[in-house]
Amino acid sequence: MIGYVKGILSDIGEDSVILDVNGLGIQIQLGAGFLCELPGLGSQLKIFTYTYVKEDAFLLYGFRTKDELTLFRQLIGVSGVGPKAGLSLLSVLSADDLRFAIYAGDAKSIARAPGIGKKTADRLVLELKDKVSLADQNADALLDEVASDTGMEPRRNRKDAIDALTALGYHGMEAAKAVKSVDPSEDMPVEDILKAALKFLL
Repeated sequence: MIGYVKGILSDIGEDSVILDVNGLGIQIQLGAGFLCELPGLGSQLKIFTYTYVKEDAFLLYGFRTKDELTLFRQLIGVSGVGPKAGLSLLSVLSADDLRFAIYAGDAKSIARAPGIGKKTADRLVLELKDKVSLADQNADALLDEVASDTGMEPRRNRKDAIDALTALGYHGMEAAKAVKSVDPSEDMPVEDILKAALKFLL
């Protein structure tokens, strides 16, 4: 197992890079998001890696952080999700956003990743919902507030605003973040929360 590779960025391909490590060129598969953020050729770069070995291949998949790598390992542990699909997910959504979507049961956002259908997205939510942890504890608190109707007016208003945004076509994750940004007062009506949230989204 190779934990990370640190070397000089010598080549950038469509889906991979080559790092020169003391004269040895090591090819690492990267997601589209990471590829877009790479520094120029000749730069020093450290990439956390997952080693994938099968009969006809020995591949390294690369990530910006240990956190992304940890989530990637969880993703490929789900039936039907291979390394390419896991990389695709982390290209469309950041690690925090993906955890947020899983925790919120937002399969629609997850299914936006190439190669991930609705059934696979539903399976990811089902199998990982109790395993992922949110780095942003405020997001965790928000989800607790909006996921269930406790009978308290502020919480019910937040949930109604999120439901309205999803009815307008926004993903559940986007809607929850927008409502979170509003920080509504106790007596703020749903209409005002919705207007403020839409300003955040536009």
